[in-house]
Amino acid sequence: MVTFVDQVTLHLRAGKGGNGCVSVRREKFKPLAGPDGGNGGHGGDIVLVADPQVTTLLSYHHSPHRNAGNGGFGMGDHRSGAAGESLELAVPVGTVVKEPSGETLVDMIEPGMRFVVAPGGRGGLGNAALASPKRKAPGFALLGTPGWEGDVVLELKTVADVALVGFPSAGKSSLIAAISAARPKIADYPFTTLHPNLGVVQAGDVRYTVADVPGLIEGASEGRGLGLEFLRHVERCTALVHVLDCATLDPGRDPLTDLDVILAELAAYPVPDDQVPLLDRPQLVALNKVDVPEAKDLADLVRPELEARGFRVFEISTVSREGLRPLTFALGDLISAHRVAQASQPPVERIVIRPKGADADFTVRVEGGSYGPVYRILGEKPVRWVQQTDFQNEEAVGFLADRLDRLGVEDELYRVGATAGATVVIGEGESVVFDWQPSLSSAAELIAAPRGTDPRFDQSTRRTTSQRRDRYHERMDAKAQARADLENERRAERQAPEESE
Repeated sequence: MVTFVDQVTLHLRAGKGGNGCVSVRREKFKPLAGPDGGNGGHGGDIVLVADPQVTTLLSYHHSPHRNAGNGGFGMGDHRSGAAGESLELAVPVGTVVKEPSGETLVDMIEPGMRFVVAPGGRGGLGNAALASPKRKAPGFALLGTPGWEGDVVLELKTVADVALVGFPSAGKSSLIAAISAARPKIADYPFTTLHPNLGVVQAGDVRYTVADVPGLIEGASEGRGLGLEFLRHVERCTALVHVLDCATLDPGRDPLTDLDVILAELAAYPVPDDQVPLLDRPQLVALNKVDVPEAKDLADLVRPELEARGFRVFEISTVSREGLRPLTFALGDLISAHRVAQASQPPVERIVIRPKGADADFTVRVEGGSYGPVYRILGEKPVRWVQQTDFQNEEAVGFLADRLDRLGVEDELYRVGATAGATVVIGEGESVVFDWQPSLSSAAELIAAPRGTDPRFDQSTRRTTSQRRDRYHERMDAKAQARADLENERRAERQAPEESE
């Protein structure tokens, strides 16, 4: 049964924003007292919180699909919809949040740190909020936008002060069990430890944490064995303890050879640029199992060689507990000195996120198509405006056209060579497709029309009042002219006989 998970893919869907409301207030003797449609509620966010009480990603391994609440719809009488319930996900301290492509989004290294990994959608404005002196009673409202939906990868890197590294069955689990209250699984076969174990050690006035990293073998930095999966747990540690088995019976192995292999794997493992390379960190050597007579003799033999390399060497036994106290106090001194040095450094500059400017609100990309060029409009604002538009409402579509015109989309389409009837797409992928008509971009607020309609979409050829008046005058003038011509003909006929006499 799985008890420890340090990498998982989450499938997240933030809450959708609620739709705005179209409503007109009606009172006694005031049948149309103005718009009073409320706004829709914002969708809930999904927030990651670094919690020191959480040590594994096991719960997300069993249920990786997580959703936040949707926002409520707006209502009449200026009642706004309820905001969607946000979802907080507790993750262990030291969790790295990445995109599926591998790009790092945030490193949750501080307890209590919060990160909005999936923002909720915006609630749509009601017709009361859309009213203006020129559009006094809008017959439409904006729709809520969908929340963020996608996958993120959580990768746990253990936060500990000391890491115990070494070959399988070198005695790392026994050592952490002997110096702390941790109770890892201990057995006489390789790869007994399948996940890092943490223990808290008290050495005098110094308290620090120790991580038992699963056994490493040659080629671990390239993916052999379990090393590649767990070498990342060494990244956060301040000091390393090389646990060397002096009582191994494997042919071709000895403490010096084991140490050389482990050092090569640590050197080959890349760490982030802002961290100290693994081999540049303080390192101690623990020659384990000296309670065995042959192991004691081997430890006495290799100790001068290790000290000549610059290592501080401790001969220990997890069975007889020999040498454990000097080792824990030596580690306490290293951790205490590191903490003092960290405290003397200036605090890390806080990252300030400022709103983006409006210099590049959108771009127009010309793409080739089977039936001519396609003009694709990309940008956060145009895409969001399309999501907020109810395309069953002509006035809402006209409002979208006005917003795009004010943003400068029409001028940019003219600049890139678009003509009337050109295919225009807003957003990536299978998005909304328009047959662009420049005449649709003209101040709709100045056009009087019934609510929910836009005269710019009316294809009727019905004549206006002035046109009918002019036509009436033309007919009257034509009739008067016809009567005058008839009267002249009659006069001419009467004069003809008189002249013949």
